[in-house]
Amino acid sequence: MKVTLKILLAAAVVVLAYMCYVSIITPINFDKEKEAREKAIIARLIDIRKAQIEYKNMYNRHAANFDELGKFLKEDKIPFLIKEGVLTDEQLEQGMTEAEAAKKGLIRRDTVWYTAVDTLLGKGYDVDGMRYVPGIPGGKKVEFHMDTATLTSGSGYAIKVFVCDVPYDAYLGDLNAQLEYNLKDKAEKQGKFPGLRVGSLEEINNNAGNWE
Repeated sequence: MKVTLKILLAAAVVVLAYMCYVSIITPINFDKEKEAREKAIIARLIDIRKAQIEYKNMYNRHAANFDELGKFLKEDKIPFLIKEGVLTDEQLEQGMTEAEAAKKGLIRRDTVWYTAVDTLLGKGYDVDGMRYVPGIPGGKKVEFHMDTATLTSGSGYAIKVFVCDVPYDAYLGDLNAQLEYNLKDKAEKQGKFPGLRVGSLEEINNNAGNWE
């Protein structure tokens, strides 16, 4: 009987130790995986914001969807300034401008036109893949949600805004359900979007990301 009791106590200690280990390591692993996935998603949202800002500069509105934004990146051209050389301290003291220096051949300032994607995001950028949330397990394709609106500023001006986001469910749904729920519950109680978002349709926030 004593031997059996010892065995049961030893087993209970092992189980308790394992449960303690799991309770500690699970949130650590969750946070590590969350951070890795969000790093890739944030980088993609920054690219989308960069493209939307340039689209608005050209058309005075944001692209309504990824088809419009992709067409702009692939087909439209925007200027790129090539700079070679800088004015010396002596030239600056003499009041020489860059235009004068370029005219004399002392420096080079040329404007060339490249497709929007090459100028903004670099050659070889996957425009077609921009709409998809990166890092989704199993290669599952999940699209970002994107929308546009016009808000009125406190001064009465019409301001064009856009939003692009992805909820926690979309990129953390395969991880610990309770820890994901805790994140969503915290965000909702604070009146925040439960996920990653750039821009807003409710407020004029200068296209800020909610991670910034």
